[in-house]
Amino acid sequence: MKKNPQLYVMHIVEAITHIEEYAGNDYDIFCKDKKTYDAVLHNLQTMAESTKRLPEEMKQRHPEINWRDIAGFLNILVHDYLEGINEARIWKVITKYLPPLKQAMMNENIVTPKD
Repeated sequence: MKKNPQLYVMHIVEAITHIEEYAGNDYDIFCKDKKTYDAVLHNLQTMAESTKRLPEEMKQRHPEINWRDIAGFLNILVHDYLEGINEARIWKVITKYLPPLKQAMMNENIVTPKD
């Protein structure tokens, strides 16, 4: 039995919200705090895994999101983290790619996550 896609949408929004809270707006502070960095990586993995489970028709409604790159990023997070991941790359994902993904998911008519 397939789960309701809204559950995955909610997971994506919650993971991004956690990442925003944890990472803050200061790259240097983000890089220095290894617990924060690890928490961000965990939430990125959760977020990326949830995007794989979204129905294709939902993804097609958001062509501005590069779903294939998210799947590739998940593979790097899980399988090649020693060579493919660094603070600068994670920061770019946080600041450039997560805001439009969060907005797209918020447009899928879900309840706003708790602050």
